[in-house]
Amino acid sequence: MKTRILPVLAVVTLSMSSCASIITGTKDDLTFTSSPPGAKVYVKNVEKCVTPCTVAVQRSLSKSTADFKLDGYKDQSVALEKKFNAVTLGNILIGGVIGVGVDAATGSLTKYAKKSYEVELESN
Repeated sequence: MKTRILPVLAVVTLSMSSCASIITGTKDDLTFTSSPPGAKVYVKNVEKCVTPCTVAVQRSLSKSTADFKLDGYKDQSVALEKKFNAVTLGNILIGGVIGVGVDAATGSLTKYAKKSYEVELESN
């Protein structure tokens, strides 16, 4: 009886794992700078930091932008570039559909391609 339970538990554990979420996490540290410094940086309409800064940004499957705002200057947006997270391929062998689903739900199917974004703000 015990010899049957162990393999079943192993299969259940592996099928519920999510490689990319566990190995690479669900956030990336992104650095934002602006000229002049002191701009507020918003991601998904949430203020994240004031330039220059480095902040952990949640990964997402949807398109994301960083919006820079500074009094006396025009607001500026930059697209946060993403690429496929190759670690996700491990789920095909280990985690199966459930693991890939968890990675999709946490945004870990992708990661940010660029880790640094710089903007030159124009005065009003």
